[in-house]
Amino acid sequence: MKLLRVMLAGLVLAGVATLAVVSKNAESGGTRMSGAAEKFLASLDDAQKKKAAYDFDDKERINWYFVPRQTPDRKSTRKGLPLEAMNADQKQAALDLLKSTVSAAGFQTATTIMSLEKVLKDLEKEGAMVRNPDWYFVSVFGTPSKTGQWGFRFEGHHLSLNITLDKGAIVSATPCFYGANPATIKGGPRAGEQPLAGTEKFALELAAALDEDQQKVARQKERFPETPEAKPAPNVGAPKGLAAAKMTDKQKDILQKLIKDYASRMHEDIAAVELDRVKQAGIDKVHFAYSREEDAPGKPYTYRVQGPTFVIEFLNVQADSAKNPANHIHSSWRNIDGDFGLAKK
Repeated sequence: MKLLRVMLAGLVLAGVATLAVVSKNAESGGTRMSGAAEKFLASLDDAQKKKAAYDFDDKERINWYFVPRQTPDRKSTRKGLPLEAMNADQKQAALDLLKSTVSAAGFQTATTIMSLEKVLKDLEKEGAMVRNPDWYFVSVFGTPSKTGQWGFRFEGHHLSLNITLDKGAIVSATPCFYGANPATIKGGPRAGEQPLAGTEKFALELAAALDEDQQKVARQKERFPETPEAKPAPNVGAPKGLAAAKMTDKQKDILQKLIKDYASRMHEDIAAVELDRVKQAGIDKVHFAYSREEDAPGKPYTYRVQGPTFVIEFLNVQADSAKNPANHIHSSWRNIDGDFGLAKK
């Protein structure tokens, strides 16, 4: 009996230990983000807070944009507090907030996208658009805490990352948008850089791996449209293209690599939840569809990966600022049921 009691006590302790680890993992993301947001807000003066802080229910929360936003006289119309209005410590706090929601790879990609503004400035000289790597804006919605609802946005040209939390739990990490102009830097000291290489590599690899009959299903006659901004849900309709259930194991593996490339931009704990939702909903229900203009300069193409829980949208149809055709990427991960923790209307 004594031995049995010892064994039972050990099992109980093991169960408590396991529960603690699970609980810690579940809460760590929200704790990490609220701590970073509190530190950021505490670093601001009153005037800066008026630009950075909003009520949680403010309609600005869903006004997400990835294109440049400015007046004809070159003043920004984007909401939030820009990096250029921060001192060095505040800027570091803003970047730490960004780090709290993205992986190391995602942070590298995000800051690379921001640095492309310098490339565009060199290419466009005195163009109409302001190209400024410090024109990235931070907005906090609600009061960061472990008990209530709050969220934040880190946004600028070709970057819009939106997080929503409730009672310390991350309820939404979408919309999650990354773009790149140029998609591949063609000249200068950074020639050859591809900030979003995986989004192209795996999609083109999958398209090439399809047989003739699969191509008839996956390939679309028309381009997919641009991702709509300032919308709380993707509203993409029924999935198009080829279901993973109709793919070979090799093709399905490429598809999963493409999905993981998008998810890997997010912080590891967020990505794990998103990928588990994809798995639970069924990878066989995920569809791949694309369009490609083989006879056009640069071969413009678009694709969509859509499952029961998510949709990936990708376009590479625009020329870059040096007029290289099809060298300008827009890519996003959205929640089928609605972004920002909001139910689709």
